[in-house]
Amino acid sequence: MISLTTPTTGMGLESERSIIMSHTITMRTATVTTTTSSIIINTGYLKTYRGVLKLLEMLIGAVSVGIMGHHMDRSYPYTVPNQFFIMMATTFMIATFLLLLSCLISIPTESIISKTIYEVIYHAVAFALLLAASLNLMVRVTDRYSRQSEYELLLGASICGLVNCCLYFFSTIIALRMYRGL
Repeated sequence: MISLTTPTTGMGLESERSIIMSHTITMRTATVTTTTSSIIINTGYLKTYRGVLKLLEMLIGAVSVGIMGHHMDRSYPYTVPNQFFIMMATTFMIATFLLLLSCLISIPTESIISKTIYEVIYHAVAFALLLAASLNLMVRVTDRYSRQSEYELLLGASICGLVNCCLYFFSTIIALRMYRGL
């Protein structure tokens, strides 16, 4: 604002008049983005109960799939219990690997997924289907293969499946507690 002082007639008092001048200001902004090629791995997730359980579930699932793959590679007849077990073990091994990987390479994923019902449903379904597949295989093995050389191998696979069921059951309980905020 610019002020001008002008004399007025009369007693020698001065009055002020203000003249307002308008003007335009142009502001320019620049956005600078930087990218990095480093990958941040959330190793702290593996120090939690959920991280350890997922890692163990994946490793025991890999052992189960390896045993059944070895058995099926030897050209034994593919029975329904064998196929059902290897399908369930493979499905949940891969899905658990993907969950573990997403929690390891994305820090917000760990807290976001645990607040949804997804993990509760996933672990409950994995527990139920692996329990059914493992018991089905164990019954089939004890009835059919008890006198064959593959007995211990298939029994070991079904026991690994039952151990994995226990891990998925504990994961279901932990996921339910995290979902409810306990």
